[in-house]
Amino acid sequence: MKLSKTFLTASVIALGLGAAASAQAFTGQQYANQAKVSLAEARQIALKELPGGRITDQELEHEKGGSGLRYSFDVKVGQAEHEVGVDAKTGKVLEDSMEGPNAD
Repeated sequence: MKLSKTFLTASVIALGLGAAASAQAFTGQQYANQAKVSLAEARQIALKELPGGRITDQELEHEKGGSGLRYSFDVKVGQAEHEVGVDAKTGKVLEDSMEGPNAD
């Protein structure tokens, strides 16, 4: 019985650590050294734009507009899905648009 509790505790801890790591993982990490705004700062900016929202996806990408390097977040607010773009060099919000039914 003691072995089962130890295994269960270790499993719960491992799952929690995995979830925390995936929450910070993002596509485009190879560009992170070019960003002046950290991922954590950009997340705060995006969530300030949509209070009560929850980030469901995040990436750092080269895209037209602003400095050309932006964090792109999918933010769910209620049933609505928004895309929020934050300039990775200035922290300025470049985009806040509703995702349609065929979001990419």
